[in-house]
Amino acid sequence: MSLLARLFGIRQDDRDTVRELWHRIVAIAREKEWYRDCGVADTLAGRFDMVTLVLSLVMLRMEHEDTLIAPSARLTELFVEDMDGQLREQGVGDVVVGKHIGKLMGTLGGRLGAYRTGLAGGEQAMAEAIARNVTLNAGADPLIVAQRARAFSAGLALVPGFRVLAGEIGR
Repeated sequence: MSLLARLFGIRQDDRDTVRELWHRIVAIAREKEWYRDCGVADTLAGRFDMVTLVLSLVMLRMEHEDTLIAPSARLTELFVEDMDGQLREQGVGDVVVGKHIGKLMGTLGGRLGAYRTGLAGGEQAMAEAIARNVTLNAGADPLIVAQRARAFSAGLALVPGFRVLAGEIGR
C-alpha cells in the first residue's frame, strides 16, 4: 500500500485479485459454441445458466488448492455484484433485490453440488446435472454440453493456481 493510500485510508478492493478471472469466466460462458454447437438456449436464462456452469467449474477447481480458497470467496462476491447490477438494469427495485440475490446464491450453491457430483460420477451423471440446470433448446442433447464442460474442467485441472487467478483459463 502506498504512503498516500495509507494516509487517506484508501484500500485496494480485495476483489481486484480475481477480477480478470471473473471477466474470463463470463467470456467463456458467452462463447458462441455453447449456444450454436451445444444447444444451450441463447436467452437470459440460458446465459445465466452458462455463467453459473463455468463459474462452478472454476470454483470446483479452486477448492483443490488452499491458496485459492479465499480468492474463490472474492469470486463469489463479484458474481453477486454483477448479478445485482443486472437485476437493477432489469428494473428490480432496492426492496427486493436482496431477496433475488439470495435466490441466485442458493441456485449457485445447488449447482456447485450438482456439478461436483456430475464430474465425479462420469459423463452420464454430468449430462443429468446439465439437463436439470441448463436451459437447452428443444431437442438439444445435454450430453454434448456435459462433454464440453468435462473437457473444460479437465483442462482447468492442469492450470497452475496462479494462472487460474490471472484468468488464464480456457483456450
